Amino acid sequence: MLRVHPKGVTWEIARSRDSERVRRPKLRVGRPTPKDAVAGFVTGLFSIPEGMAYASIGGFNPVLGLYSGMVPTTVGSLFSRTVLMTTTLTSAIALTSQSVLSSAGLDPDDLDNVATLTVLVGAIMVVFGLLRLGSVMSFVSNAVMTGFTSGIALQIVAGVLGDATGYETDAHNTIAKVVDSFAHVADWEVTTLLVALGTVAVWVAVRLVPRLEPFAILAALVVVTVVVVVFSIDVRDVGDIGQVPSGLPHPILPDPGVMPDLLAGAVAVALVALAQAAGIGAAVPNPDGSRTNLSGDFTAQGLANLAGGFFRALPTGGSLSRTGVATSAGARTRWAGIFAGVFLALVVLVAGGVAELIPMPVIGGLVIVIGAELVVGRLPDIRLVLHTGLLPAAAMLATFLATTELPLQQAILLGAGLSLLLFCVSAERSGRLRALVREDGRWRATAVPAELPSDAVTVLHHEGAGLFAEVTRLEEVWPRSADARNAVVILHARAVPDIPSSTVLKSLRRRARQLDDHGCRLMVVGIDPEQAELLSRTGLADDLGTDNIVQQAPVFFEALDAAYDDATRWVEDRRGEGPS
Repeated sequence: MLRVHPKGVTWEIARSRDSERVRRPKLRVGRPTPKDAVAGFVTGLFSIPEGMAYASIGGFNPVLGLYSGMVPTTVGSLFSRTVLMTTTLTSAIALTSQSVLSSAGLDPDDLDNVATLTVLVGAIMVVFGLLRLGSVMSFVSNAVMTGFTSGIALQIVAGVLGDATGYETDAHNTIAKVVDSFAHVADWEVTTLLVALGTVAVWVAVRLVPRLEPFAILAALVVVTVVVVVFSIDVRDVGDIGQVPSGLPHPILPDPGVMPDLLAGAVAVALVALAQAAGIGAAVPNPDGSRTNLSGDFTAQGLANLAGGFFRALPTGGSLSRTGVATSAGARTRWAGIFAGVFLALVVLVAGGVAELIPMPVIGGLVIVIGAELVVGRLPDIRLVLHTGLLPAAAMLATFLATTELPLQQAILLGAGLSLLLFCVSAERSGRLRALVREDGRWRATAVPAELPSDAVTVLHHEGAGLFAEVTRLEEVWPRSADARNAVVILHARAVPDIPSSTVLKSLRRRARQLDDHGCRLMVVGIDPEQAELLSRTGLADDLGTDNIVQQAPVFFEALDAAYDDATRWVEDRRGEGPS
């Protein structure tokens, strides 16, 4: 909890029953701005062709794509911790959902099956959020996340090349789509391409006027659509995908009987959706400077699906492309997403027939621009990763290729594995054992002696992420004790988080017994009460001796000072007794 005092700002830590944590800020809705209204209107219009196209790609009724941008988008934006994230249908979610229903032997055209899947996905997302599994994403490295979000951005561009050029490729993965499209430039439809290029030109021209920059996407969408309609230019439009209904979705109930068949598949859909959304917080930070919260985003997307499932929506999640549309149109608060869902419903209700006139090349041109903006926005991170080292750069490239070449759920697993690998390598490189020497009441770090000196106290301090993964290597630098007599080794363990590891406990037991055989002592200093209780429960306290276990004190080196003084007296007493 943040408290402001006359002399500055301080943080007050709120205690929970099992840990200490900083209280999270309450969810704030804020006030809408005119820019939010414009951004919401533009995003709502975009949801008509894009939502219908994604549903069609997944083998569903295109109208379900429209419904997926109404209730889910509104509810998701209301509760999301990444305030500009737009929750709606994506191509990856649509394809995964279709695969899940087909694998379960269920008809994707049966609305009861769709509703059941959507509600199950929502329930799983809410559970993930309440369990705070979003914190797991904190272990995903920046290199992996950069590769993932860049791959998604390229997916977005590849998905609309057909709309922008008129050439529909048969390739199935992202890079192959791009390569095949440019390899068949001769097959591009000139009229379609000119409309797409004209859309980009209008977008650029409007952005050159600072005051009109937030309206660039809306202006390009409206101006080029009017030109195409007035001059009867023959290009594919929204109406060619499917008829836009002139009414709102009627409520529908899920079928409990098929829930067991869809449960495992619903987990897969939820993971795909959440992984896509995880990159949005990094790519689109909150304008007010507040921190995003992935667990809160998990819950928000879950609530969006729970609500949307009863109103004929397909499973939804955070959409990087639709979020890019909103931010490019000037979104400033979560109201942009709320307006997007409301405006889409109003447009469908009042002017569904007019929306069918929107040319698909216009959508293709604008989505390519948005995808390019997303890639450009990641360039600083890409350069940073490339300069960090060979391994992070390789992880970024591998994740990028996996995201573009493999099913998204497989790319997610690969990215998680690469993040774990990078974490282990980083921990291995950072972990080391140092000796501490007390001089004039202060502790100075120095190299660990190769041989344990007799009649002396040696303090060892571990630096790094933890001992668990480093026990074998650290034992190699532990001072040899075969010739030592009347020596004390103090292991300063206050900064070691994984004392409870059986690997660490086994190593400590072996060291304690070796030292005891030579008339020496091993003291473990700075552990917390829970770790002390574990040492007692596992019998290690008996091997060490209760006098050799010193719990941490409020002042960082207070326990170490006390243990050092006690060990020094013990050595002096033993030295006075002569050889043992």
